[in-house]
Amino acid sequence: MPTRRTIVQGAGAGLLLGPLAPRRARAAPDGVRLSMGSPMPQAHPATTCLVEALDAIRAESQGRIDITLYPDSQLGSELSMQSQLRSGAIAFTLTSASSLQTLAPLAGIPGVAYAFSGYVPLWAALDGGPLSERIRDALKAFGLKAFRVVDNGFRDVITGTRRVETVSDLQGLKIRVPPSPLLTSLFKALGASPTTINLAETYAALQTRVADGMENSLPQIEATRVYEVQKYLSRTSHSWDGLWILAHGRTWDALPGDARDLIARHFDNAVERQRHAFVQMNSAGEARLRAKGLVITTPDRAPFRAALERAGYYAEWKARFGAEAWGALERYTGPLGA
Repeated sequence: MPTRRTIVQGAGAGLLLGPLAPRRARAAPDGVRLSMGSPMPQAHPATTCLVEALDAIRAESQGRIDITLYPDSQLGSELSMQSQLRSGAIAFTLTSASSLQTLAPLAGIPGVAYAFSGYVPLWAALDGGPLSERIRDALKAFGLKAFRVVDNGFRDVITGTRRVETVSDLQGLKIRVPPSPLLTSLFKALGASPTTINLAETYAALQTRVADGMENSLPQIEATRVYEVQKYLSRTSHSWDGLWILAHGRTWDALPGDARDLIARHFDNAVERQRHAFVQMNSAGEARLRAKGLVITTPDRAPFRAALERAGYYAEWKARFGAEAWGALERYTGPLGA
């Protein structure tokens, strides 16, 4: 089995055959070989739809564009893969908006707690318009080309110690969160004790009680199988998170135009399929998880949002994101905070 070190070395070798030497790549009999990292498990629709897209790219280009996907954090944590992408060691990555906030703070803004009422305003905000433009420009400043964002859902809380039905139930709970300042701030404001753990290590952390619970979407909870070591699922829907398909900008720009068109078209198609598959998986997920023995509750969300307002959460993030960006967000969400 390849190690992370040999995979990354292979990724670099592929790039040398491809976009970092574009003239040679166009004439090379082996074509362009590129690598893509992802934190998503094998069973997640983001993984399955991307595999289909990469197979289609390979087939349509008659094997001359060969992009290998390494899912399930095989290339390291999200922050590590972002670093590899920025350096050009890998050509593409799938990375969450929440974790991108540590690099480009504005990337996290769609995850503001209880901001979006549903998918219609969410996709309107992220597929075009002033908010999407600001996020893409922020990523471009770090040398990254952003494609469309895939869905990772509205997030809930799953625990092994007690039900979360009120704000007070979160007091002192050690909740696993991704490396997101926004989610860390959210749970601190609600009295929990958020802790950052790599997604691939979360199952073991919950099993050994390093953490009392985690927060994530239903499809992600299913894909990671953490329901095997947890008891209670609370449908808090406290935040939305998605995953941007990103390319190393110089690698992308060095590809021939027809190659860029081919890859972009199949990435777009993958996003459409993934969003549809995710909604279907999410719709049936509660019944499947209930059948696996989880106790599922849906608390009143208004007290959670009110607690965040009292704690100054919205005022803090409006100041940190800036009034202009906050106004672009509120164009799709309505007023947030007092």
